[in-house]
Amino acid sequence: MKASIVEQDGNTVTLQLQVQLSKSMLETEENIQEALNEAGCLASQLALAQFDTDGSPLTHSGMKWFSKGMTEKHYETPYGEVVLARHVYQTAQGGKSYCPLDERARIVVSTTPRFARMVSHKFATMASPQVAADLSENHHRKVARSYLQRLSEAVASLAQAKEELWSYRTPKLAEAVHSVALGVDGSCMLLCEDGYRQAMVGSISLYDRAGQRQHTIYVGATPEYGKAKFIARMTQEINHVKQLYPAATYLGVADGAKDNWPFLEAHTNAQILDFYHASSYLAKAASAAYPRSKVKRQAWLEASCHQLKHQAGAAAAILADMRKLQDKKLSASIRQGLEAAITYFTNNLPRMNYSQHLAQAHPIASGVTEAACKTLLKQRLCAAGMRWKERGASMVLSLRALVLTSGRWQQFWSKINQFGVPALT
Repeated sequence: MKASIVEQDGNTVTLQLQVQLSKSMLETEENIQEALNEAGCLASQLALAQFDTDGSPLTHSGMKWFSKGMTEKHYETPYGEVVLARHVYQTAQGGKSYCPLDERARIVVSTTPRFARMVSHKFATMASPQVAADLSENHHRKVARSYLQRLSEAVASLAQAKEELWSYRTPKLAEAVHSVALGVDGSCMLLCEDGYRQAMVGSISLYDRAGQRQHTIYVGATPEYGKAKFIARMTQEINHVKQLYPAATYLGVADGAKDNWPFLEAHTNAQILDFYHASSYLAKAASAAYPRSKVKRQAWLEASCHQLKHQAGAAAAILADMRKLQDKKLSASIRQGLEAAITYFTNNLPRMNYSQHLAQAHPIASGVTEAACKTLLKQRLCAAGMRWKERGASMVLSLRALVLTSGRWQQFWSKINQFGVPALT
């Protein structure tokens, strides 16, 4: 025994640890970890017992419940497994059981809230084999992968169930919010039954008057026909932000995908085509302007990009120049690129007022949303060999959106601590 209870005085517990010091510091640290885990189990067992009843009848959900006696249960904690006998209740008619301790201690699938928070956070970042290995290597906790998956799915289910009921505060920002950029984008992931399908990612970024990004809210959704769930979730977040910052200018910033603009136009004051997508099409036109001279082609591209970015009315002027290039004798591939550039500029001309937006310190690039595709979706759901069922992917996206949106993970667990886990009891 490396830890023991010396004294318990009310809500205070005094523990004694015994640690074997070794000539190896690494070995000594391993011994310290084992002793701390043992102490944690002892303290957790006493802490859990405080949430139990004395066995007296009680009222719950408008009904009278009676104790069936003390029943042992295994609880997983950050320090190890704890076995505790606690009262389990039933009504006089029998049926399902009710455990007051589990409800009061905010137990999630036989797990204490701190361990549930730890595991689900890791699961949002790593696959279950890596979570199990991390717990074993760094915390001396050996837990079955199946249990880790079930626990994380339970936490994610609660997050999804409360999406419409729980609102989250925006962290205190250093500067006032001047503009809000909304972005949506899609990225393919592999589903077990449907093959590669497009999942959706959304970002809501808050900018100050100088154009510095202060905070970003992330939204993700698994592939669905019609995108109804994603649109509903994104709309809910946008409406909440508009309540907080009604005077801000709302901007839709995205690439040229036609599906993006109807949604963004409904929620924004102005729409901006991602500048770097536009410049990539200018590169196609540059090949038509100077097909035989790399130096002149590069100079034309740099000058056109600068003009597009900084001069009012530049997009229309450049489009006119590109149309003149159609009269030149060009190879089939270069002509195809030129026609694509002309079509792209024609379709997006009203969204290419870059100089106007730069003058107001508005963002003109959709890099935040594109980065979200990588961090929210690709890094976790599109690793080598990964295939997903819709439910599992949806769970992971819910956890990752909470983790990656600054402040939300902490608020989510504060709400669990306040309101409990009724959906999981």
